[in-house]
Amino acid sequence: MKKRLFIALLLTTPMMSALADSATVQALWPEGVPNAKTRPGPELTSDGRISNVSVPTLTMVAPPAGKANGAAAIICPGGGYVRLSAEREGMRYAEWLAGLGVTSFILKYRLAEFGHPAPLQDVLRAVRLLRSQASALGLDPHRIGVIGSSAGGHVAASAATLFDAPEGRTGAALDAVSARPDFVILLYPVIAMEGPAVHAGSRKALLGDHPAPELVHRMSLETQVTGATPPALLFHTQGDASVPADNSIAFYQALTRAKVPAELHIFEQGGHGVGMTEGLGTTSAWPKRAEEWLRMRGLLGK
Repeated sequence: MKKRLFIALLLTTPMMSALADSATVQALWPEGVPNAKTRPGPELTSDGRISNVSVPTLTMVAPPAGKANGAAAIICPGGGYVRLSAEREGMRYAEWLAGLGVTSFILKYRLAEFGHPAPLQDVLRAVRLLRSQASALGLDPHRIGVIGSSAGGHVAASAATLFDAPEGRTGAALDAVSARPDFVILLYPVIAMEGPAVHAGSRKALLGDHPAPELVHRMSLETQVTGATPPALLFHTQGDASVPADNSIAFYQALTRAKVPAELHIFEQGGHGVGMTEGLGTTSAWPKRAEEWLRMRGLLGK
C-alpha cells in the first residue's frame, strides 16, 4: 500500500521541498523482509544520510503534472554499504530527472547490518515491483533503469549483471517478473571486490571480514558482464582516491568485450562523491552528458 509521506528528507532545502508533493513511499517487501532481524534497532537519519536500514523502501518522485514520459529510474545512493547519502545522491538526482520527465524511485536498501545478498535482493525486487506496476504508475516497462553512485553504483551494477541471480528470488509471485534493468548509469561506482582497485570498506561492509574467494570474485562485477547486460553509461574522476577510476575502466572494458553499448567519461577535476556539485569544470556537466545519452538511446521518449 502506497502512503503519502512528507518526510524530513524531502524538506531539507527549498529545492527539495518543491518535490515533496509528488513523493510517495512504498515498502519493497510488504509480505515480510527476507532474513528479517528480530531486533534491528532504530533506523537513523542525520544530515540527509540514513543508516541501519531494516525496512527497505522506494520513494517515488514524479515529474511535474503532464511532463512524465514513461521512463523510470531506480536511484541507489552511495555510502560504503554503511549508510545512504539519500539527499545528495538521491533526492538531488531525482530533481534533475524530474526535469527530464523521468519518474524516480529512490531505493532505501539494506546495508552492512544484513550484508550480502540483502542489497542485491532489494534492488532486484525494486525492478520487479516497478515492472509489475508499470501500467498503474504510467511507466513504460521497457524503460526502467538503475542509477547508482559509489557503493550504490555497485548495487546498480549488480542489478545490471546479476538480474537472474538465485539469491534475488524469494519464492514470491514477483519472481516471475524480469529483474533486468533496461539501462544503467554508474557514477564513480564500486565495481571490484578484489585487486588493487578494491574499496576495502565497501567490501568489508558487504561481504564481511573473511568472505569466500568465490564470493569475492562473483561480486567483482566486471567478471559478471555478459551480452545480456543492459546499455551502460559510466562517470568517474581521475583524482578519485577513494574508489579509483580503474573500477569504471574495468567495467567498461568488460562491456566492450561483451559488445554491450556503453560510454565511459573520466573527468579531470573532482575527487570522490561529486554528486551534483557545481564549479568543477567539465565534471559538473555530467548531468548534461547523461541527458544526451538518454535521448540518444530513446529513453526519454519522442
